[in-house]
Amino acid sequence: MDVIDITSGLRFPEGPVAMADGSLLVVEIERGTLTRIGEDGGQAVVAQLGGGPNGAAIGPDGHCYVCNNGGFAWVEDAFGLRPHGIAPDYQSGSIQRVDLKTGHVETVYDRCDQEPLNGPNDLVFDAAGGFYFTDFGKIRRRHQDRGAVFYATAGGSMIREVAFPLLTPNGVAISPDETVLYVSETEPARVWAFDLEAPGQIRKRPWPSPNGGRLVAGFGGYERLDSMAIDREGNICVAAIVSNGLFVIAPGGAFRHVKLPGAYATNVCFGGPDLRTAYVTLSSLGRVIAFPWETAGLRPNFFC
Repeated sequence: MDVIDITSGLRFPEGPVAMADGSLLVVEIERGTLTRIGEDGGQAVVAQLGGGPNGAAIGPDGHCYVCNNGGFAWVEDAFGLRPHGIAPDYQSGSIQRVDLKTGHVETVYDRCDQEPLNGPNDLVFDAAGGFYFTDFGKIRRRHQDRGAVFYATAGGSMIREVAFPLLTPNGVAISPDETVLYVSETEPARVWAFDLEAPGQIRKRPWPSPNGGRLVAGFGGYERLDSMAIDREGNICVAAIVSNGLFVIAPGGAFRHVKLPGAYATNVCFGGPDLRTAYVTLSSLGRVIAFPWETAGLRPNFFC
């Protein structure tokens, strides 16, 4: 595999968004920023977000929408930089909107039905202009939140919970025909599929499904999953933190593992000519790498 180091020295990068001009947007969770990486690897802060910016995606208005988990505490040692509990000033999570031209930041949502968002993690826009996002929750010393999936409009007028409960839901993606929503859970290392009847409407499966979804894949041994992207063939490409690579899961559930150099692979997106370049964040090391992908990635609905 011909792997290229795009940049390094970032403070726990995630949420890569490939832009049409060849640049790449990432969040730096520990630093609290949205950062643009140029084709030459140069870094420029687009916006100061505070808290813990996590996933990012371009919306129908051309702004960048960010899941902000509210902030982590951190540990840094020989293995790199890693989240370790909750930030001392944590209050809640939120969905933020960033004007990429001016860097202006506004909070679009910080609650649903009067319940605060705990730890928004990742989001994906559908063709209708709404977005699904995961709420990972927060892990405390002796207990942790149960997670959920929400659907919201970009304009801030509507948010609702569509799937609950999940255990540490992380990545979220939509199938090419937008009939299936995929969600990864970090700690159980599982991927769920939710059948969609319409934008923001899930056709829930009955018991014994714990959340209305159907299990696509579960991984034995010690593994942890992070975010995901879909290629044009409908394969789910989900980052595997422990084994440091990508699981490539066919819609029917068959899978294979693509090993990557380095450590702590968390997020993947597709960009470059014909969307045939995979960009992966190696978060604890502060690196972003790129390599040719075997097929084209699925073009985001609001690629710009």
